[in-house]
Amino acid sequence: MAYDTYLAERIRNYLKEKHVLNTEKQMMGGLAFMVDEKMCVGIVKDDLMARVGPELEEEARNRTHVRPMDFTGRPMKGYIFVSPEGVDNDEHLAYFIDLALEFNPLAKKSKRAKS
Repeated sequence: MAYDTYLAERIRNYLKEKHVLNTEKQMMGGLAFMVDEKMCVGIVKDDLMARVGPELEEEARNRTHVRPMDFTGRPMKGYIFVSPEGVDNDEHLAYFIDLALEFNPLAKKSKRAKS
């Protein structure tokens, strides 16, 4: 499954501009940007995925072009998808990345699979 490489470049540039250390990881058929070893933002197909946490999720979902992140028929609490129209300019993209960065220090790291 391909993802929007232009959106990936915009995210890279924003994180670099803000001096946010991050790593990239291919996952869910898309690309995730990890901050402090925790999923922060990513791209699935053409959608931005942001881990904003349960407290900021309602605020984010009040904006247009935002929906719950739902892979399995059950939304993942604290995660949102933003359609391309919702991040069509740099100011809108920055808003969602900043929400995810605000939540990141509170986020728990994923449990690693045992080898």
